[in-house]
Amino acid sequence: MESRKLLLIANPYSGKAKMVTNLMAVTQILSDKGFDITVYPTKCAGDATVRASKVRDGEFDRIVVCGGDGTLNEVITGLMRTGIKCKIGYVPAGTLNEWSMGLKIPRSIPSAAKAATGDEEITLDIGKFDDRFFTYTASFGAFTDASYSAPQGVKNVLGQAAYFFAGIKSIGKIKPIHLKFEADEKTVEDDFIFGAVSNSLSVGGIVKFKENVVRLNDGFFEVILIRHPKNIVQLQHAVDGILKRDFERDQIVFFHTKKVTVTRALGVSWTLDGEFAPGKDSIVIENIPSALWLVSPEKANL
Repeated sequence: MESRKLLLIANPYSGKAKMVTNLMAVTQILSDKGFDITVYPTKCAGDATVRASKVRDGEFDRIVVCGGDGTLNEVITGLMRTGIKCKIGYVPAGTLNEWSMGLKIPRSIPSAAKAATGDEEITLDIGKFDDRFFTYTASFGAFTDASYSAPQGVKNVLGQAAYFFAGIKSIGKIKPIHLKFEADEKTVEDDFIFGAVSNSLSVGGIVKFKENVVRLNDGFFEVILIRHPKNIVQLQHAVDGILKRDFERDQIVFFHTKKVTVTRALGVSWTLDGEFAPGKDSIVIENIPSALWLVSPEKANL
């Protein structure tokens, strides 16, 4: 039987540098399943996008990504830019890995590697943020800069606490961000302290959606916005709503959409899957249905 060709793109610095000690084990697991493996360790930010963009149509039977959500984002970005369709396996080795948890991908690296060799696959929607892409969230405002402002070394030592500590330092700096969101279903303009356009059960480990609210391949985003509170009572009311997943509060805007245009966003910092993205005066965020073929241990949340 002819062996199947597999490209393994690994970020050795993701999480607590997990892949430094696990790369050989992952490679062995993939090899034992009959794959002819090409290993590519990333060297710097953006390197996974460069490598993925060089993949030729039909060159590999699948690509397995070992790293955090940012590394996965880079690989998908490379493939989306070239239009190459390839089955993707994901071995989460980052700090949060919140997107993969909603997909029931094992947290154990060896178990996730075994799952990445399976034949079950699901199609997932991908987000387009002007000329960039994201797998699960585009967000702005309070705490969203924590994921890219916390140094990698700090993330590796503190793990999820790094995001919390980085966010705490910005509490006193929270300022209202005036934006206008226009979608077919809804138009809203106001001062906000946080917002996310997502295709995930969780955003930043803080905003969590009920499983019956989110479907990862329905062609729709979930948009959640928190209005700027005028006093501490309004802030507490909004926070309570987020924690209880009650998005009907006055300070919270929540809706589903296939496409949304955000205006007056010049100078606003965004994060795409934890990576920095600068704002523009007008940004179009669009859902690309079933753009990703992901190897999955089970058809979770679909």
